[in-house]
Amino acid sequence: MDLDKLQLLLVEDDIDLATAVIDYFELEKIKCDHAANGLSGFNLIKSNNYDVVILDLNMPKMNGLEVCETLRSQGIDVPILMLTAKDTLDDKLQGFSKGVDDYLVKPFAMEELIARVQVLSRRRSGETKKVNACGLELDCKQQMITRDSVPLKLSPTSFKILETLILASPNPVSRDKLIQSVWGDQQPDSNSLKVHMFNLRKVVDGNLDNTYKPSHQKLVHTLVGHGFVLKTSS
Repeated sequence: MDLDKLQLLLVEDDIDLATAVIDYFELEKIKCDHAANGLSGFNLIKSNNYDVVILDLNMPKMNGLEVCETLRSQGIDVPILMLTAKDTLDDKLQGFSKGVDDYLVKPFAMEELIARVQVLSRRRSGETKKVNACGLELDCKQQMITRDSVPLKLSPTSFKILETLILASPNPVSRDKLIQSVWGDQQPDSNSLKVHMFNLRKVVDGNLDNTYKPSHQKLVHTLVGHGFVLKTSS
């Protein structure tokens, strides 16, 4: 991916260092958001589609390892580069076990930071785990979703829609955000989302092939005027 097309997030509580990094990125025409603590960074990652996250290890509210571990447990596969002053093998192994993709030890050269970011941007992380929500299980590695251990037969578009709802659950997903997640900048036909949601409900909430009982609890709900949510209550 070209450097000027990257969208990065820097999570760093050292304002002087953060300013220096962002200024350097701007000279290279790289877009970079900034969060000054782990919790703010975590929330930004959840609501945006970053190419790479540059994450400091020691931060207030949530440290870097906590942020990384929580993201991976929720199926978020954004590549993560950890910034740290610690250079021991044990420290690095601990980070890798939490889902870190790469390390860069402070102090570092800006040229090396950009080189590592560019390498990470070419792939999504392989450190994600299975995600559970409302009786559904998303296996990110196998690209499979099950309900009560029964695999769901989903079209690629329905899979992406349901994946987005699972990762957001119990929070709702707006119609615009769902369209962006599934189709990107290419807007679908006006009726396309409606048709796909209808088909998705038939598979997730229906009684196809006698897989589910007629009383099977419905999980996919429409929020009028907003979007959709995955939840167990009506």
